[in-house]
Amino acid sequence: MGQPWVAALGATLLMQAVASFMMHSLPVIAPVLTGAVGLAPEAIGNLSSINAFGTVLFLAFGGPVLARLGPIRMLQAGAMLSALGLLAIGLGTVPALGIAALLLGIGYGPTPPAGSRILAATAPAGHRTLIFSVKQAGAPLGGMLAGLITAPVASAFGWGAALVVCAAAAFVSSAMIQPLRTTLDAERDAQRSLHPRAMFSPATLALPYAALWLSPLLPPLTLLAVSFAIVQGCLFSFTVTWLVETRAMTLVQAGSAFAAMQGAGVAARIALGWLADRTGSPSANLVVQGFAAAAAVLVFAAMPVGAGLLLTSALAALAGFVAASWNGIYLAEVARLVPRDRVSDATSGSTLFTFLGYVAGPALFALLVRLTGGWGVPMIAIAAQLAAVSALVAPRLLRGPR
Repeated sequence: MGQPWVAALGATLLMQAVASFMMHSLPVIAPVLTGAVGLAPEAIGNLSSINAFGTVLFLAFGGPVLARLGPIRMLQAGAMLSALGLLAIGLGTVPALGIAALLLGIGYGPTPPAGSRILAATAPAGHRTLIFSVKQAGAPLGGMLAGLITAPVASAFGWGAALVVCAAAAFVSSAMIQPLRTTLDAERDAQRSLHPRAMFSPATLALPYAALWLSPLLPPLTLLAVSFAIVQGCLFSFTVTWLVETRAMTLVQAGSAFAAMQGAGVAARIALGWLADRTGSPSANLVVQGFAAAAAVLVFAAMPVGAGLLLTSALAALAGFVAASWNGIYLAEVARLVPRDRVSDATSGSTLFTFLGYVAGPALFALLVRLTGGWGVPMIAIAAQLAAVSALVAPRLLRGPR
């Protein structure tokens, strides 16, 4: 590969896709997995919240480990930890599910800051948003693969076989990026202390939060990302279960619709990333996208029973196109707004708050399902909060830096 950024993008895209493939395989097989261990269908929301909390833990405390080991080694370590979590599900107990969800989240944790650190150092400035968006397209690509591979394997051979396939992908991908470690981990701080006293000192823990104030646009941008995360987290956690439980679909049909949602997200992240580079106003683009995503979720929620796989997949794709394609633009903006040597800290701090949306969203969605006895009110609620937050941050983000 002639350009260093090409190899860097290939490695980060691969690991993003594999991390997402493993993480989304859990909600894809949820309709059969929760029933097998005696949990209600909406319990997948609680598992998704535990998963996101694991990522929050890494983002809060993993900065020194990333600095010491380097981004490539941390991506490998995260994949191995996620694979361990998936294999733990094989114990078939509720505690094992909780532990597995936590390990999956911690294993996913290195993906945003490690990927941003690699691309911030290698991506050409004129195409930064597009390159970040291509890397982030690995997230819905992994989700699409979960819908197309995990669901059919689980239906044909059982959910245990599906989890083994996911774990194998982690081992293979980690081996594939090993040759790049010498180059892409060259700036790692081999002297960085991993002693608990250093890792958990107030100064170390404050770095990501302090980095949020390096630019006046970071707080409103982060708030909008949190709102997007609530919507995306709920869509990805509940779509398969919602379609199986309330729209009379089989697991394979629901998995296909889920794959359409994720596939649209792949195309949208690349297309909208390119558009953000061309307009030169990525933050403003995100505000407009917030309103569009809120409308798309409402349309998807209004889909009638018996709509058929084609219409269901089309509406799922529409929701995925606008509600699951903001991540690359957001991460590129975070990297653009801060000095290069603070990109990891700013990404960790902003993404930490964003993942709180992934923690709270599915848990509150599951609670609303239980309280209202249906899925309509929760769907309307997640769309309404995104529209409200988009309106709140619009004046600041549309005006841009002064």
